[in-house]
Amino acid sequence: MPTRGEILDALKNVEDPELFMSIVDLGLVYRVEVHEDAVEIDYTLTSPGCPLSEQIERDIHMNVEIVTELPIKPKLVWEPVWGPEYMSDEAKISLGYPI
Repeated sequence: MPTRGEILDALKNVEDPELFMSIVDLGLVYRVEVHEDAVEIDYTLTSPGCPLSEQIERDIHMNVEIVTELPIKPKLVWEPVWGPEYMSDEAKISLGYPI
């Protein structure tokens, strides 16, 4: 069974196609739980109108399947509302936000 850290590492390979940054570094991954029967992932998008949400979900499956054979249950959530404060310092610097 994979660890939460292994799942997060796999998710670091999932990029937001518009910002070309990891969804982890962008702070879009809100929850990762590994259970005996599934991996649950709550994630969000930078905006509700993001046209690439299906691609991001496919990439979540593709990258997490590398580290586990458990069913992967990504869930798109809108609470809390995403903001730049969720980004890693590296992402903030790269996108010109103050740290």
